[in-house]
Amino acid sequence: MTEARFVRWVVKPLAWVACLGPAGWLVRGIVTGDLGADPIKTLTHTTGLSALIILLVTLGITPVRRITGWNALVRVRRLVGLFAFFYALIHLSIYAVFDHELSVPAIAADIVEHPWVLVGFTAFLILLVLAITSPVAAVRRLGGKRWRLIHRGAYLAAMLGVLHFYWLVKKDTREPLTYGAVLLILLAARFPGRPGPPGRVRPSGVAETSAP
Repeated sequence: MTEARFVRWVVKPLAWVACLGPAGWLVRGIVTGDLGADPIKTLTHTTGLSALIILLVTLGITPVRRITGWNALVRVRRLVGLFAFFYALIHLSIYAVFDHELSVPAIAADIVEHPWVLVGFTAFLILLVLAITSPVAAVRRLGGKRWRLIHRGAYLAAMLGVLHFYWLVKKDTREPLTYGAVLLILLAARFPGRPGPPGRVRPSGVAETSAP
């Protein structure tokens, strides 16, 4: 089995199962009524944390590919990145519906008043742009160089996500700091201090090197 076939028939299905795991756990909890004493808090925390973890996994694909030489792994990156957006969208939707009953003025006031809400909302907007520009047609329309520049915003989204998590935690900050440390390692691996070979966009429209 070739590397590309292994990624297509083994790695991608495993990525689907892993990324859908948190959603499946939440659905099971909703059906069985087993989401703890505060179900909304459980839904909010799980979807937000899932978005952050999956985003960090997305950013880790390029360093792993460079270290292992497993270039076909890049074919999974867009799928995993879209799942990060998927959970961020659910996270925001829960906040908008249950915390503010879809009141735009209330949401706007909360964004202005609380910096952690502003940071989280900014991270979501970045992920929204990345999701919109992820299709092959967008890569071709934007051009490889511009597309790679836009998609480096994934690192900024991850930074804002960690900061959002850190501000929300009142006492024990070890968990958000752990994710911050992971992000620093990924940044060090992604930008080692010397220019690498220029990335190119394959005919399929998948950026081979320079995007996240």
